[in-house]
Amino acid sequence: MEPSAPYVHMVPDHLSMTVGLVTWLVGADLTRRVRLLRDWNIPEAVTGGLLASLVLLGIREGLGTEIVFDMETRDALMVMFFAGIGLNARVRDLLEGGRPLAILLALTVAFIALQDGVGAGVAFAFGEPPGLGVLLGSAALIGGHGTAIAWAPEIAAQFGREGAAELGVAMATLGLVAAALIGGPIARFLIERRDLMPARPTEDLAVGVAYEDEVFERITLRGLMRALLALNVSVALGYAASQAIETAGVKLPLFVPCLLMGILVGNLWSALAPSDAQVSRTPGLNVISDFSLSVFLAMSLMSLQLWTLAGLGAMILAALLLQVGLAVAFILFAVFPLMGGAYRAAVLSAGFAGFSLGATPTAIANMTAVAKRYGPSPTAFVILPLVSAFFVDLANAAAIRLFLSL
Repeated sequence: MEPSAPYVHMVPDHLSMTVGLVTWLVGADLTRRVRLLRDWNIPEAVTGGLLASLVLLGIREGLGTEIVFDMETRDALMVMFFAGIGLNARVRDLLEGGRPLAILLALTVAFIALQDGVGAGVAFAFGEPPGLGVLLGSAALIGGHGTAIAWAPEIAAQFGREGAAELGVAMATLGLVAAALIGGPIARFLIERRDLMPARPTEDLAVGVAYEDEVFERITLRGLMRALLALNVSVALGYAASQAIETAGVKLPLFVPCLLMGILVGNLWSALAPSDAQVSRTPGLNVISDFSLSVFLAMSLMSLQLWTLAGLGAMILAALLLQVGLAVAFILFAVFPLMGGAYRAAVLSAGFAGFSLGATPTAIANMTAVAKRYGPSPTAFVILPLVSAFFVDLANAAAIRLFLSL
């Protein structure tokens, strides 16, 4: 007899955000109480989000009720966060980021090929068509849930493989969890082993504040209002730019135009506004950015449907272990040395772990946790989103198409 389907309870948007806030606060408390989590730079949202997803798994299995969250506010927080990253980007950072951005892009393209090669090898070893390996590689990992779902129908039709979408979603889910857990430890290993320090240690963080400075004494109502105004202008211009780009036939994630418009607005504001009315790198903007990223990531992780991983067997586990091993080795022996081998390279290493196995917000959360513990690296927060969201989607689509054609 087939087990009955669970009752699905839809949580409205406002309550979804409320649960996200509780999730983050629980994670923050655990991170501060459990020294291991803080020492290894595990983001607070990851701690709380994974715990919440386990609780929801228990509710589904124990009570037969599947809880589904409305994520409209989560998506708005994501574009708000990336607009804040843009506002914090100074022209000096962009000029410094030119060569590292090109190197990071080249490394990412090379990693896509390696990732799909590992996926094809695992698929072949388990008697599956090697082309299915893209769902064990870049389509699900660098691409994430959206890319895996988008490519699954074509892959299923081409190779006659039922359950392609479920396989891709499961791999993306496991990759996201792994990405959130390994980035901080990799950065800690590199920083402490080589005794690395920020190039400008007294500079303010691009996102949030250091753990020991979590009292925002300099925040004023006017400062918050200015930051919110700049953010809303950036997001509005980002929406307009996104529509214009889509009309031209190019598809980009919404947060990319918002990031670019944030850079434009932030530099114009810095040039035209008086010194007592600045927005970039101010406590008000930083706390809004930190809030947006924290709640976005907590809501994303708490809504992971862990039950989709059941019954997938040894193939997906083998693929995950090999892909994590590949990512760690590639970061230690390629990304870190080729990005300069200094503090910024260590922060970018945490970020590379985040988006090569998970998603751009996970990468930023990893880098934020590292920066809050060891110090600022503003250029890293500019170049990584441009690579991981702007260029990589195009490169990954081309790589998947080439891989399937072979």
